Amino acid sequence: MSQTNHPTLQTRVGRRSFLKMAALGTAFGATGGFAAEGVRPATAVEIQNPYPGSKKVKTICSICSAGCGIIAEVHNGVWVRQEPAHDHPISEGSHCCKGVDQIELTKSKQRLKYPMKKSGGKWQRISWDKAINEISDKMLKIRKENGPDATMFLGSAKFNLQQSFYFRKFAAMWGTNNIDHVARI
Repeated sequence: MSQTNHPTLQTRVGRRSFLKMAALGTAFGATGGFAAEGVRPATAVEIQNPYPGSKKVKTICSICSAGCGIIAEVHNGVWVRQEPAHDHPISEGSHCCKGVDQIELTKSKQRLKYPMKKSGGKWQRISWDKAINEISDKMLKIRKENGPDATMFLGSAKFNLQQSFYFRKFAAMWGTNNIDHVARI
């Protein structure tokens, strides 16, 4: 525990906190040495144009509904890189931390592409019709047994104005005011 004589500048660090910080610092220091191991430097040609024959496509970021501009680089039909569109009227060349990482979300091997249901402890692919029917049946059962306020509707940052309007209308039709936005979580 360290203490100063000045009454407003007292700092107390517990033993556990100190050990946690020391372990974290040691881990960062130890792994930093491995980061560059086995990586060759890029050649001048690779730096200049790592994807020969690629084309740049002006598009809009789809992380939220703000509509920021990006320039996506497409190589053989695959989105390989992106940069902010400097002449875009909304984003004016900037990029938020979620938009910068959008390409990684799109390419993620963990990204779901169809409905899944856990059965017998294992995830199994099911049809869209089955998923929609099972979810709607469960929702109707919850409303019948517990009332409409037993559910909570959570909106998405990807909703545009019209989608938000319909989402709110659906919650009202359901019979509840329990609606919120994902940004508050």
